[in-house]
Amino acid sequence: MSHKSSKKHAALHNPTRFINRELSWLAFNERVLEEAANKRNPLLERVHFLSISAKNLDEFTMVRVAGLMDHIRLRSDLMSDDGLTPEEQLHRINKASRDLVDQQQKVWKKLRADLENNGISIEERNTLDTTEVKWLETYFIENIFPVLTPIAIDPAHPFPFLPNLGIAQLFLFTRENKKQEQIAVIPFPQKLPRFIALPTHKKKSKSTLRYVKLEDVIELNWQTLFPSAVKRASTLMRIVRDSDLDIEEEAEDLVRYFERAVKRRRRGRIIRIKVASPVQPVLMQFIMSQMQVESEDVISTQGMIGLSNLSEICDIARPDLKYTPYNVRFPERITDYGGDCFAAIEAKDIVVHHPFESFDVVVQFLRQAARDKDVVSIKQTLYRTSQDSPIVQALIEAAEAGKSVTAIVELKARFDEEANIKWARDLERAGAQVVYGFVHLKTHTKVSLVTRRAEGKLRSYVHFGTGNYHPTTAKLYTDLSFFTCDPLICRDVAQLFNFLTGYTQPKALAKLVLAPRDMRSTLLKMIDNEVAMVKAGKPGHIWAKMNALVDPAIIDGLYWASQQKVKIDLIVRGICCLRPGVPGLSENIRVKSIVGRFLEHARIFCFGNGHGLPSPNAKVFISSADWMPRNFDWRVEAMMPVENPTVHAQIMSQIMMANIKDEKNSWILQQDGSYKRVHATDKSFSAHEYFMNNPSLSGRGKALKKAKSVFKDLYKLRKK
Repeated sequence: MSHKSSKKHAALHNPTRFINRELSWLAFNERVLEEAANKRNPLLERVHFLSISAKNLDEFTMVRVAGLMDHIRLRSDLMSDDGLTPEEQLHRINKASRDLVDQQQKVWKKLRADLENNGISIEERNTLDTTEVKWLETYFIENIFPVLTPIAIDPAHPFPFLPNLGIAQLFLFTRENKKQEQIAVIPFPQKLPRFIALPTHKKKSKSTLRYVKLEDVIELNWQTLFPSAVKRASTLMRIVRDSDLDIEEEAEDLVRYFERAVKRRRRGRIIRIKVASPVQPVLMQFIMSQMQVESEDVISTQGMIGLSNLSEICDIARPDLKYTPYNVRFPERITDYGGDCFAAIEAKDIVVHHPFESFDVVVQFLRQAARDKDVVSIKQTLYRTSQDSPIVQALIEAAEAGKSVTAIVELKARFDEEANIKWARDLERAGAQVVYGFVHLKTHTKVSLVTRRAEGKLRSYVHFGTGNYHPTTAKLYTDLSFFTCDPLICRDVAQLFNFLTGYTQPKALAKLVLAPRDMRSTLLKMIDNEVAMVKAGKPGHIWAKMNALVDPAIIDGLYWASQQKVKIDLIVRGICCLRPGVPGLSENIRVKSIVGRFLEHARIFCFGNGHGLPSPNAKVFISSADWMPRNFDWRVEAMMPVENPTVHAQIMSQIMMANIKDEKNSWILQQDGSYKRVHATDKSFSAHEYFMNNPSLSGRGKALKKAKSVFKDLYKLRKK
């Protein structure tokens, strides 16, 4: 960034120019929860959104809230970018989290009623008849009782260990002919289902599928667990523990260190406890003393504890209450070449738009590499993948066939550490060279490099992705796969792998931009270039799509560009710390969030370069990196320029324009950090629907012309 613009940035010293990171994330989860209340979504999909919202809040508490509590405990005076102390942030988070929990319960109450109206009921124990209670007694004895461990708390029986996200039922009772009260705890085994399906009701009922919660079955049969006792009260509790892992640089064996660390995480410090309301004071006091928490760490909830378990209900075979399936196409280019990925890539660069185009093309690329006798080596990064990963199986097949296979397995992929350790062991047994990257840097970039011998020469092929090598999430996340055999890109990727395995810093890269090397500085130069274009009397325009925008330097760069009349459209799904539309600061910046059927996940950055967007002269990049300090400073990331004219047009004139034009799934960020949903009707444009109906990005011309016709009014829309 120029010296002059740096001075301008120094003038932007007021911390209120930033939105708080944690509160912005909570606002994102509120948008997810809104989809659970959105009646345009099928009913079971709405239940799924509620389950996701609850799971998101759990993970936020495990990591972000736990981190703030650590700062407070260590008396850290670290201020957030928006000028709040850890105590101030935690106070605001607690209030917002409690409001969110209350709203989740209200949504669940409405969804439960809607489910019942559609033949699916979650029964309370007091609504069951004698026959059903008797059936549940038998079910309890045969399927639940053998695995429960009721523990009466006394000096000989201390409070049992509850793992992270563990649920327990507490009973307050007296023994027969004794006045002294006793408290017992029943931890729920994590393998037990939360919802028990009742047999078909003999009487007439509008609900053909009926369920009862596990805790209600236990309540109905509590005397089987505590014979000759008199129950005084009971409640349900659920705990959330600190789940972040600390990395020790001096760890001699990183794999064994992570194996131990993952086990320790189950015993992390308790951050939050939820209890079912109403709860007897004696039980509340017991929970606080045994768990060693303060009153502000305990949330009393009227409704269902552990809403994330509603994912079990989403699996019900009721297609009429789920999204209508759509046609997922295999890329036509590969089909045109008889399934030969290498021949198709040699003909021209290819971009594949997931999930509208199948992720199977990535699997096929690696399987072909594993089975091709001319392939010499395969190099691959693995951040997250599926349980039964065909990607890993292809690498194992290649290694067993004698090919040189190098896998960069990231052990620090949060909540996937255990799975990645398993894959690493499997790959090593097959003969692959497994490298675990850096101790203090996460290898987050998603890239494969295949090298084969053809006509006496070596030729390389690259797959570069914005998302993980995960076939399951590739059906839910919108991402891009880019295939090329461009010699300069292949050479850059080879240097990237040498950096990952040998710690050799690339000296000169032709096209690839890396973090933590120079990604932030490159983006700032691109922003500065748009300012220079405006000053030269040319258009200045930036389109960018990402999951999160947090980095203060980048935000200040965008503010500076806005002040210089650069038009900026940002599509930020989750956290956004930039305040748009502030007079004299960001009136030329518009920020929207898209939350809908699919999780927007691709990162795309477009710079007009002296031309209005979209333009064939614009600079277009794709990446797996969000604009956050962690991506720029603490992760190995890559940003790839898109130069092939067809791919360039597909990404900018179809994908980016569709996202900018979207109304049905869009929320507009306001100056105060709140989001306003775009008013939409059934006829309003939806990017997701557009790509489901037009899934191919083959570049044959027809689809591209259709896209340009659909988006001809883009600039009129922007002016409005």
